[in-house]
Amino acid sequence: MRLTPEQQALLDGSRGEVMAKVMKTLVMYGDAFGAEKMVPITSRYGHTVISFGLKAMKPVYDMYDRLIAAGLVSGQEFTADPRPLDKNVPSSLLENIVFKKFMYTEQARYEKQLAELGIIDSKGYTCTCYQDQVGNKPAKGDILSWAESSAVVYANSVLGARCNRNSGMIELMGSIAGFVPEFGLLTDEGRKAGWVVEVRCEKRPEAQLLGSAIGMKVMEEVPYIKGLDKWLGTGLDEEACTYLKDFGAATASNGSVGLYHVENLTPEAVEQGETLIKEGAKVYVVDDAELERVRASYPVIWKNADAKPELCFVGCPHMTLRQLQDWTDNVSRALRANGRGKIAVPTVFTAPPAVIEEFEKGPYAARLKDTGIILSYICPLMYMNNPLCKKKAVITSSNKLRTYTSARYYPEADILNIITGKEVGK
Repeated sequence: MRLTPEQQALLDGSRGEVMAKVMKTLVMYGDAFGAEKMVPITSRYGHTVISFGLKAMKPVYDMYDRLIAAGLVSGQEFTADPRPLDKNVPSSLLENIVFKKFMYTEQARYEKQLAELGIIDSKGYTCTCYQDQVGNKPAKGDILSWAESSAVVYANSVLGARCNRNSGMIELMGSIAGFVPEFGLLTDEGRKAGWVVEVRCEKRPEAQLLGSAIGMKVMEEVPYIKGLDKWLGTGLDEEACTYLKDFGAATASNGSVGLYHVENLTPEAVEQGETLIKEGAKVYVVDDAELERVRASYPVIWKNADAKPELCFVGCPHMTLRQLQDWTDNVSRALRANGRGKIAVPTVFTAPPAVIEEFEKGPYAARLKDTGIILSYICPLMYMNNPLCKKKAVITSSNKLRTYTSARYYPEADILNIITGKEVGK
């Protein structure tokens, strides 16, 4: 890798041993992927995927203490993924003991470290940091040092920024140094599509299901998607962006997609069209039958496949303000139609702290509370990341949560029916 004199000096120890190790790590990272040089980070904010104080991650916290002691705070403020715990979310006495005494014992220490390293504020914990209420929304062409698969794929695809799928800690090191190795999705060639996906559905495909199908097919390659603009239009309005948020999270977790192009809709597809497609690109046709095949392939790993749902999570990735409002309307309407006053299954909606704060200023918050639904800022995945939750019959509309935990996926319409007491399919 060709380093500038300034970068070489850092590697040689001009700012001390700890900074030299940060620099050596970034160089080794770049070398592993064939990067020829470093490029400056141009975004205002960073984003870190590590937001949970797991006892098992003690080496991480020790390393962060060394960074802080050496004065190597982030060169840019940053946001972080959601917190793992909220006392308002249903949990048993045994689960609380596991959470607080065995799993997240370092949470307070870690959040103190993040404050010292440069997190924007106490409301900066969310996987959808690009929402307007949060404020970490990079511009088109910005070079980022982020981790969190759903945030990275959104920034690349919908916003037109440039970021690789970095690991935790690497993203913070990039922010500290102010530059990252140039390879993969930071390059023009790396952003070209190796797959053409033709969407031929007769009805608007479920975002999480379509994303799952495409992610499992293309894996880490870039897809160029045709036919989706029929359902989303050709403008990145709030509805389209919300759809692409959930769609992208599924492509990134059910596969390893870091960037997708949607014909006539996403920025680079609008500007460059089919020139983004590599010669010899493979073709994948998605219709209603293919989506049903994909859905039927999901394993049900509950101990009792016929168990009654005990808990429901909606919001992985975190919900938008409009989603919270729409779900409130839909749940209230369905409860009235089903002759119920409260939901039939304990349910948690998750959203960024800043979005929750805005939501609670209006009339929807009281209406949602009346249904019995709990509104929280947590990460459902981190909540379920333990053996006790594997024994619970948890349902979700998130294909990301389904992939990483024992939660069972249902489309949004089915989730609405289940939590409001109407039998699915009736």
